Amino acid sequence: MEFLPATEAVVSFAFTSMVIELTPGPNMTYLAIVAAGEGRNRGYVTVAGVALGLALIGLAGALGVAALIERSPTFYEVLRWAGVAFLLFLAWEGWTKPASGVVNTVTDGAMRYFMRGFVTNVLNPKAAVFYIAVLPAFVDPAKPVLVQTLALTAIYVIVATAVHAAIVALAGALAPLLNDPRREQVARRFLSAVLAGVALWFAWSTAR
Repeated sequence: MEFLPATEAVVSFAFTSMVIELTPGPNMTYLAIVAAGEGRNRGYVTVAGVALGLALIGLAGALGVAALIERSPTFYEVLRWAGVAFLLFLAWEGWTKPASGVVNTVTDGAMRYFMRGFVTNVLNPKAAVFYIAVLPAFVDPAKPVLVQTLALTAIYVIVATAVHAAIVALAGALAPLLNDPRREQVARRFLSAVLAGVALWFAWSTAR
């Protein structure tokens, strides 16, 4: 269609989005913790929260809100450190949670996991920067910019959700092996330590 990006731009953007999402980061690590320790159902609920967070940030970017993050160092820093603190909290919770030896596969408390997936993205300034630093390169200025931005945002959310769902499926496959208190605790603490490391890397890599 005339108001959408060219097919070549869409394909290139989808590939770029996939490469970015396959790069280890907060989403990947936390989803692995949830899926391996709590089961795939809760992992997929968390993925839904992540997807909503990415969609809302994309919408904000399309409306110009993300530009505020780029222009305001103070706002960026507040958001960045809030994200780091939240990731460290999740890592601490995963480390200290007692082993039960039973991986949960039901969906009780689903909203809790949904909101955590959502918050990890809302407090991630890199997601907003992506929308204003990478996405515009695939927009054709000769066509309606808002429509193209929304279309590319939808593509990014779809690609990211597919990658995250695959991570949950793979990590969830380990769940049967974790129905032993000791193995469960070792796996949870290992992933929690990785998440803490990711939080520190996140703090370093997003510094201006």
